[in-house]
Amino acid sequence: MNDDNIVIIVLAIWNLVTFLVMGLDKYKAKKHKRRIPEKTLFAMSFLFGGIGVLLGMGVFHHKTKHNSFRILVPLGIVANAAIVAYLPAYFQFHL
Repeated sequence: MNDDNIVIIVLAIWNLVTFLVMGLDKYKAKKHKRRIPEKTLFAMSFLFGGIGVLLGMGVFHHKTKHNSFRILVPLGIVANAAIVAYLPAYFQFHL
């Protein structure tokens, strides 16, 4: 297994975790239990978990009316894609 496959597997698992966290937060909201802070959800989104958060928003109908989530989660995905696109060129130049 090469390094690219490992990175893809790790990102897939992390996005599954962020997706499940969105589901957990929705469950807690319905049960009036202590919630996961929004800043934690945003941090997870910007730390390469944005696809899972975005899918969780859609599947669980959670945080979809919050403009901050509708703007920042996709922005996190775009920022992460830019980082992933830039890294190979960075390491090739600096190694």
